[in-house]
Amino acid sequence: MSEGKDATTIPPMPKPAATILLMRPGSNDLEVFMVVRHHQIDFASGALVFPGGKADPQDFADELLPYLSGAHATVDMRAAQVSAIREAFEECGILLARGADDTAIISGERLAALQSFREPMNKGEITLLDFLQTERLVLACDQLTHFAHWITPPMMPKRFDTHFYLAIPPADHIAVHDGYESVDSVWIKPSDAVDEAIAGKRTIIFPTLRNLEKLATWNDPDAAVSAAEASQIVPVLPWTEKRDDGTYLCIPPEAGYAISEEKMPERAAR
Repeated sequence: MSEGKDATTIPPMPKPAATILLMRPGSNDLEVFMVVRHHQIDFASGALVFPGGKADPQDFADELLPYLSGAHATVDMRAAQVSAIREAFEECGILLARGADDTAIISGERLAALQSFREPMNKGEITLLDFLQTERLVLACDQLTHFAHWITPPMMPKRFDTHFYLAIPPADHIAVHDGYESVDSVWIKPSDAVDEAIAGKRTIIFPTLRNLEKLATWNDPDAAVSAAEASQIVPVLPWTEKRDDGTYLCIPPEAGYAISEEKMPERAAR
């Protein structure tokens, strides 16, 4: 039986969010870019995570439409795409965008000249729309591939409705953590990240770990993208089950993850 809070307690509504799995070819396997959250961040502090965050009200603005390429038809999914691209730029300096008159993603040289916008955008001193208009840029939503959809369970104090996206940035785009929300970063093989988490060398939260395991299924970024494009995304809303030997955190088996349940430590299960 699923465990929940008292019937009189109304769980907080999940906030829209997006995260992006930036990939590149490695020597024998694909690598994904991950950042270490600042210890003062109130969600996943100190954890190794994919870049991302909650959607900003500006991500939903219709005024952005002329500055989007290949955006989803629905407002919520379009906002998730915008959030993923915006967070990738603010948090690690990668920008999936084209010049207004171009077909190719901006060059590494152009990207380097745009780095000065990251901090004021992160602080809300300049809006995404102002940035795109000033620099005559169009966000390349068509470069994102929907990979997963996770919703924080109702018993958690902070809840997010998060869409995960795959993307392969140009080779000359240099990813660098922002030093504010993230204090370190690494290109890492998904399987190595999982192994380091199991060995206690990394702190990786449950959704990130499951998606790393799934990503480790493929050896190169193009194969991961092709597989994701052909798959059906099943929303994942984890739940807990009390059994004779303890409490388990469960997810739908049809979501396509190698592990669909995990026994919770006694302290976490309380």
